[in-house]
Amino acid sequence: MKSSLITLCLMLLFFGAFAQSEVNSKASEIESKIIKWRRYLHENPELSNREFKTAEYVESHLRKLGLEVQTGIAHTGVLGILRTGKAGPVVALRADMDALPVVERVDIPFASKKKTTFLGQEVGIMHACGHDTHVAMLMGAAEILTAMKDQLSGTVVFVFQPAEEGAPPGEEGGAELMVKEGVLSKNNVDVIFGLHINSKTEVGTIRYRPEGTLAAVNRLVIKVNGKQTHGSTPWTGVDPIAVTAQIIQGLQHIISRQSPLTKAAAVISIGKISGGVRSNIIPEEVEMIGTIRTLDTKMQKDIHEKIRRTATKIAESAGATAEVTIEKGYPVTYNDPKLTADMLSTIERTAGKENVILTDARTGAEDFSFFAQKVPGLFLFLGGMPKGQRPEEAAPHHTPDFYIDESGMKLGVETLCNLTIDYMKMNK
Repeated sequence: MKSSLITLCLMLLFFGAFAQSEVNSKASEIESKIIKWRRYLHENPELSNREFKTAEYVESHLRKLGLEVQTGIAHTGVLGILRTGKAGPVVALRADMDALPVVERVDIPFASKKKTTFLGQEVGIMHACGHDTHVAMLMGAAEILTAMKDQLSGTVVFVFQPAEEGAPPGEEGGAELMVKEGVLSKNNVDVIFGLHINSKTEVGTIRYRPEGTLAAVNRLVIKVNGKQTHGSTPWTGVDPIAVTAQIIQGLQHIISRQSPLTKAAAVISIGKISGGVRSNIIPEEVEMIGTIRTLDTKMQKDIHEKIRRTATKIAESAGATAEVTIEKGYPVTYNDPKLTADMLSTIERTAGKENVILTDARTGAEDFSFFAQKVPGLFLFLGGMPKGQRPEEAAPHHTPDFYIDESGMKLGVETLCNLTIDYMKMNK
């Protein structure tokens, strides 16, 4: 029995090395095409649930490969399905497609000049989070895996997902809607892989973390109601602006004094405050909007309860009232521990062991989390920062100066392909 197991391991190792060599060769052959696709997508970005031309671009590519194609999923989502005709697992690979309402400031020939209206304001549109690279890389992986179909056993589902950044107000979208519409269940998906390029991680490296890797996110709205009065006599009213300031201080005490931060990180940030019309009128109402980030589900529940208590009691102490709304958001992005452990050797073989880094959890959020709630998932971070640059000098995601070194995409394509091939081989 022991001898048979050793033989199997050696066969898997040999096959993995052979397949990796072919994947590497094919990725090199089409790298220029992947860059071309990315530049087209970067120059023609579209906002969440409005990725119409992006979807058409992806669909055209998948049909040329001869794949089964499904469109209009979760509004603009596209699926490409590669059926090998042989028994084996169903592996899903996911890329998100949407851009952000950001005016690009990067000096590159294919910079976005697009503009649109978002929430009643004219805005620029920019792929300021790297989703254009994700789409291009998955298009490349689809081309390579289709060419290697005879070596695969099972089915590959290429998931091109809209609205990762969040659907517009009043609309559903993103991974949550894809799950609701049966993208995983109808295709009997066994496992899903995804990756996110990172502007502060050097090209050629991959970061990973088992279990909770990205935070749950909830949108917070607090409306403080006071009593309007003249600014010269605040004692004749109830000042909701002053109460709001006290609530914001109280919210930070929840994190710094009431949360076990050695267990998991948590963040409460207020990003918008609205209230008042002129300098000498104390208004009746102030609204603040913010975000809550948590990495532990029990802490998430406790923090939500403390937010409600803090806001309402501070308001009550001043004679005001506070209405707290915590909206449903994205859950924790959870990497299945067994899947992560099983695929670590594939990642290390692809990138080089010295280039694979166990990372800390981050308080950013990802709606890949909805997929990983339903089936085992593994979400990785891919280097997109030019070699030699210091991370603190690289522009963050969601900013006008966000920049990605395109040479990092080849490793992303190879990783998606090798994860698929090795998982299929281990689970035939």
